[in-house]
Amino acid sequence: MDSSTLAYVAKSRGYSILALHVNYGQRTERKELACAKKIASLLNAEAFIEISLGYFTKFGASSLTDKKIAVESFDPGQARIPTTYVPFRNANLLSIATSFAESREADAIFIGVQSLDYSGYPDCRPQFIEAFQKVIDLGTKGTTKITLFTPFITMNKADILKEGLNLGVPYEHTWSCYRNEEKACGTCGSCHFRKEAFSAAGCRDPIQYEV
Repeated sequence: MDSSTLAYVAKSRGYSILALHVNYGQRTERKELACAKKIASLLNAEAFIEISLGYFTKFGASSLTDKKIAVESFDPGQARIPTTYVPFRNANLLSIATSFAESREADAIFIGVQSLDYSGYPDCRPQFIEAFQKVIDLGTKGTTKITLFTPFITMNKADILKEGLNLGVPYEHTWSCYRNEEKACGTCGSCHFRKEAFSAAGCRDPIQYEV
């Protein structure tokens, strides 16, 4: 949901889309890939690059990549980092995105981290993004200028949905559930915030839910 909205935001700012999709062993890998391809097609992306990072399943320690760890249902009182956190994932993704951007002489990378993420995921914090911008500046050619954009960094899911509805994002082709690929579970953290956002917007979520 966030990544698709982000792509529409980038397009609305005049950027051509070089779409990068990463399979990292997540439970909903096939569904996410199908959605990503559809969104890229609708945006007339100049490229769609699919990368597989299967090593995350070998590392484990996340309920998204380790089938032995159950995906938690949303708990508003939870104080610890969610089990859905994939250790240092965004650093891996941004490194790949930087290589892709520099090879194509692109001048921007968009990533959809937002406030609900960085309240629990350390690699979504504004400080991490600022530090990675420095990594990009130091680790690329002197003639390369790539800006890391995080337009949702201070927004919640309802804010992002409002932006997406204004841009005509086809949310029927997006997926948020951490557990399922057919019908969304409706109870994991990602489903909870998505449902809450659509409720706040007063409109129907076009995907199907079990609960």
